[in-house]
Amino acid sequence: MARSLAEVLHYFIPEADAPTSAPADTPRLPLWAVPLGDRDVVRAAHLWNLAVEVARLGGRVVLLAPEASDGALWPAPGRGPVGMELVLARVDGPAALLGEARRLAAERGVDAAEGGLLLLRLPPGWIERAPGSAALFERALLLVAPEERDLAAASVLAGRLLRAAPDLALGATIHGVRRVGEAARAFARLAEEVERRHGRGLRSYGLLVDDLHLYRSIVSRRPVGLSHPHSPAARTLREVAELLLEDAREPALG
Repeated sequence: MARSLAEVLHYFIPEADAPTSAPADTPRLPLWAVPLGDRDVVRAAHLWNLAVEVARLGGRVVLLAPEASDGALWPAPGRGPVGMELVLARVDGPAALLGEARRLAAERGVDAAEGGLLLLRLPPGWIERAPGSAALFERALLLVAPEERDLAAASVLAGRLLRAAPDLALGATIHGVRRVGEAARAFARLAEEVERRHGRGLRSYGLLVDDLHLYRSIVSRRPVGLSHPHSPAARTLREVAELLLEDAREPALG
């Protein structure tokens, strides 16, 4: 299901009038694959903070990543703030990573119908190692900065994901913006490019603002939502977490 940034602005601008989707009744594996390179420190910080926000919303959330990719991206694995859990798995490819995701979802009781979410850190180099793997990548989220170079790179990444998983439900969150209009323009450019080059719609999962508190959280390894709960960064992180939880309850339609 295609969705534009305009359709989710009610999360960011209260007076905007936009419809919401009804949750599905059928339990599903609430899995979001997020392509993330070994040195993507800012995107890693966003992903970790999103996991914390899901937990703050009352959801059971696991952030799963290959063990060899941990580097200095996140704090030590295990239970973290407000119950979110970081797991680093000894796996050597996307199929094994998905198997670990399914095992964790069952073992930890991560259920979309009950507000659960599993965030999967997908190394970009693994995408081509999963041919015909629609079951591996039902949903993927791109974290994209508004600069032209990042938008172009995101379009290429979208093509790689869609070739590996033709039925993929693909979404994007624009991060590092100062105004809603900046995010709306960046998303529109990216969505148009993905449609033109790959023939597929792109669903919006809102925006994350450029906020000094985020960069401080990278250094302190304290989640923004707990250390600065009233900051713009915390507010938009929470709103994106709500969008991810909302759509995780729906069937993944590419």
